[in-house]
Amino acid sequence: MARLQEYYRDPRAPAVLGILPASFAVVRDDTGRVLLVQRADDELWELPGGRIEIGESASAAAVREVAEEAGVDIELTGLAGVYSEPGHVLVYADGARQQLAVCFHAVPRDGQPRDAARPDEAETVAAGWFDPDQAAALAMHPAVRRRLRNALTHPTRTHFD
Repeated sequence: MARLQEYYRDPRAPAVLGILPASFAVVRDDTGRVLLVQRADDELWELPGGRIEIGESASAAAVREVAEEAGVDIELTGLAGVYSEPGHVLVYADGARQQLAVCFHAVPRDGQPRDAARPDEAETVAAGWFDPDQAAALAMHPAVRRRLRNALTHPTRTHFD
């Protein structure tokens, strides 16, 4: 289901009809670079991740979504945060949802080339590894920027929003 619009702390957001459970990963390589993907719909950069499917755990969803969107197999190493900002509203054809996002810390699985990252060409049009300073300069949704900044600035702390 394609997202039509996204609101963040915007009083013009429509009434929310439900919760959208999602899972993301802050994947860092051995040099400290972070894996990001560029969305096809709005061309903003974000952490790889997405909707948790029925019958799937949040951790399995993060691993699946990173593989689908960026072509990188990962190992989860910890919990970066749980984000449930009521003002973060995603609008789909069937109505508006408040996002509940679980963010994990992760590393690429052993044996995978460090620079291997490829977009799926459906949801993502680019995927790559970025130094934290490079990542800070990319166009990102404010909620994603907050999650990334939290994970990079305080990697041993679990964040709640």
